[in-house]
Amino acid sequence: MSSEFVLAIMFASLVGLLLTGLPLAFTLGALALVFTLTLWGPAALSVTVLNLYSTMTSESLLAIPLYVMMASILQRSGVIESLYRAMELWSRRLPGGLAVGTIAICTIIAAMTGIVGAAVAAMGMLALPSMLKRKYSPELAIGTICAGGTLGILIPPSVITIVYAVTAQASIGQMFIAGVVPGLLLASLYIGYIVLRSALNPSIAPRPDNDAPATWEERIASLKSLILPLLIIVGVLGTIYMGIATPTEAAAVGVFLAFLSSLIERRFGWELISGVALDVVKVTAMILWITIGARAFVAIFTGTGGADFLLSFIQDLDANRWIVLAIMLGILFFLGMFLDEMGIILLCVPVFLPVIDFLEFDRLWFGILFLVSAQMAYISPPFGYTLFYMKGVLPAGIGMGTVYRAIVPFILLQAIGIFICALFPELVLWLPQSMIN
Repeated sequence: MSSEFVLAIMFASLVGLLLTGLPLAFTLGALALVFTLTLWGPAALSVTVLNLYSTMTSESLLAIPLYVMMASILQRSGVIESLYRAMELWSRRLPGGLAVGTIAICTIIAAMTGIVGAAVAAMGMLALPSMLKRKYSPELAIGTICAGGTLGILIPPSVITIVYAVTAQASIGQMFIAGVVPGLLLASLYIGYIVLRSALNPSIAPRPDNDAPATWEERIASLKSLILPLLIIVGVLGTIYMGIATPTEAAAVGVFLAFLSSLIERRFGWELISGVALDVVKVTAMILWITIGARAFVAIFTGTGGADFLLSFIQDLDANRWIVLAIMLGILFFLGMFLDEMGIILLCVPVFLPVIDFLEFDRLWFGILFLVSAQMAYISPPFGYTLFYMKGVLPAGIGMGTVYRAIVPFILLQAIGIFICALFPELVLWLPQSMIN
């Protein structure tokens, strides 16, 4: 059989099995097993195991359960609730103030945890009822939380960034640093949109008429809630940027500071410990099983000449390299409608990177474009994960149709963010280059 025919059967089988609802990890693993036995026989299974061994012994992957643990502790410790109360005092009388404050809190949560689900779940329970009580448009409130929550993909420390860096064999620290400016850029685009739309149409985000404005004493007093989050951010990111600790070691620092925060907030106890342990096991197991399945599947893809076929196809295509880049980003967005971001990274990165090298694009810069595309995928219907995180906290009377309408403007803002980062690569590269130099 020709390599092209084998590749066609592989991807047709992958799509067909995924459409049946089978989990991605087991689908990839089963296909890798079947094709290995069919093409090379039982003896080749030892090679597959050896390929997976390096993945399972990776020190970089150890950071994943640590960052998941830190996020889970912070979600359960009351730190986020304190932040939101402070945000209400400072922003409630601004145009779209609660929505603006929600984006700000999501940015801080992203810098503390790096877990999308933690931000969406926490703000869905805290910010959504508050905004709806103040007669905010449900679309604006829901879209704000969904988009703000996805900042955890880009702003470090991000678990998804770690998975990308390990898969691409890139520096986790450099990827972390490169994500800072684009992440803040997207947050600024969201805030600008909210303020402008609320100013033009005050009915979608009415200011409180009867609430007495908070006194300056109350506002200043509320700032103490920033102490613990800033301590965690400095403890994790500061140690990485200053070269004191690796991202994995910084994750351990973050876990210690998160436990300290739970003690200060008087939330530490058996209930917190057991809940955190369960979260870590579930999320880490999901990521690692997908990693195992994807690595095995990609090994078959490479072994059958898939990477060489793709490269030769691009070379023969003789198209402008920017068109090829746009096509790859379009593929990522399309896959995001059906697959989770972990699967997309583990399937696409090994295939796309040789093409990026051939086109002479910067790998670090492409990595950030890839992650912004993952953000878009996270809120894109029909199966964007953030949409279903949000569905779990929706009040009665609000359905998925409202959620789908809510995220459209923010998907367009993310597309603008990708365009800006693509047009001005220095926005992505200047910070890691300046810190290296």
